[in-house]
Amino acid sequence: MQKLIFNEPIYTYHIDFVGHVNNIIYVQWLENARVKLIEAMDLNIQNLAQEDQILPIITETIIQYKKPFFLNDTVQVEVWVSEMFNVSANFKFRFLNGKGDVCSTAQQKVLFIDNATQKPSRKIAKYRNDFEKFLITE
Repeated sequence: MQKLIFNEPIYTYHIDFVGHVNNIIYVQWLENARVKLIEAMDLNIQNLAQEDQILPIITETIIQYKKPFFLNDTVQVEVWVSEMFNVSANFKFRFLNGKGDVCSTAQQKVLFIDNATQKPSRKIAKYRNDFEKFLITE
């Protein structure tokens, strides 16, 4: 019942012509957060794919932009599992600036599929306890 919290850097190439972080960068931050969260569960995406033949597939991404990030801002990322099902999970994210303001929130639905059949896989159930370490229901 915890969140994973870490910082992401802002580089000059993240800035768009308007002068703030481009929207596509948030999708990259979401990817980084999901990988870091799975690693914090003591799991490895490559091992899931190779040993268990489980592939995590993003089926939905929703991002709400509240305040922009600029080049000299600090980005604190929070990520957790908000729901866990038999073949899928929902992840939630918050992005805060150095003042602690929530600048963006996001959620993603992840479907776990079998690599061979490309169909939803219940094999992820063996890792349910690992996911539940970061499960915060609302």
